[in-house]
Amino acid sequence: MAELQDYDLVVLLVDTATIHKISREPLILRRGQVGTVLMKVEEEACLIDFADQQGETFAMEIIELANLLKLIHEPMLAIA
Repeated sequence: MAELQDYDLVVLLVDTATIHKISREPLILRRGQVGTVLMKVEEEACLIDFADQQGETFAMEIIELANLLKLIHEPMLAIA
């Protein structure tokens, strides 16, 4: 996987249990959930911010890189 940078958008590849940031209720972040990389915290993990469509954070979790897929918006040039 390409090196993740701060503020990259990522998708979870596995369901992940967490706690709602404000209500403290248990949540399941579902496979396919979109988040934003806040920072790399270990060699193999990043702190990810999960927010609703209004931009309000509902969870932050440290997720292993193997469980993330970077979203890509621009194509890469093919080199012949």
